[in-house]
Amino acid sequence: MIRAALISPLLVAACQMQPAAEVTRFSPDYQGVETRLLDGDLVQFAVAMTGAREQGDVDAYAECAAAQYALIRGYGFARHLRTNVYEEGGVWRADAVYTISPSLPRGLRKLDAEVVVAHCAENGIPTV
Repeated sequence: MIRAALISPLLVAACQMQPAAEVTRFSPDYQGVETRLLDGDLVQFAVAMTGAREQGDVDAYAECAAAQYALIRGYGFARHLRTNVYEEGGVWRADAVYTISPSLPRGLRKLDAEVVVAHCAENGIPTV
């Protein structure tokens, strides 16, 4: 009887220490890109997706759209200006603004459009 009393609290403690199951399978559903030319080389991208693991997944989707758009317009580079990301009801959305240019722009977050588009293709992220 004493033995049973000692084992029961140990079993309860062991059950409580089990980590919650983590979702390890990434299954994104890219729901489209809306592109709006704001002024000359200034472009806004609105993207939506479900199945994102974090904000970075939505940022990457917007970046892929910006890089492909730069190539479509005959430019080789894009520069990130800002991205607003939010999630509501399981749908992640990003509103991103980039400039596109034929030469390497100034700034911290600049993209070589060909390199980014190739990376997107390798990772299964759609572009425009």
